[in-house]
Amino acid sequence: MATTIDCCEPDPAGTRLRVRVVPRSRRSAVAGPSGAALRVRLAAPPVEGRANRELVATLAAALGLRARDLEVVAGLRGREKVVRVAGLAPAEVAARLSE
Repeated sequence: MATTIDCCEPDPAGTRLRVRVVPRSRRSAVAGPSGAALRVRLAAPPVEGRANRELVATLAAALGLRARDLEVVAGLRGREKVVRVAGLAPAEVAARLSE
């Protein structure tokens, strides 16, 4: 992705990342910015937390972090979510997602 990511906010533990998920996609991948959020396509259906777990795994892989360093802190049952990324500043998260 070559566009700027502006969906990151500072958090005492690192960064809060606004995400818009698209469940039941062909494959899981970070699709890029979507307004004030980051669009992430997920192959998992939104059933029994499977999409949330896949979201954390997909973002962790894209950021080069462990899945335990990320946590969905808002929007557990909706498409608009907030994910806390521990240990990275907002500028670092945006830089890693822009690569």
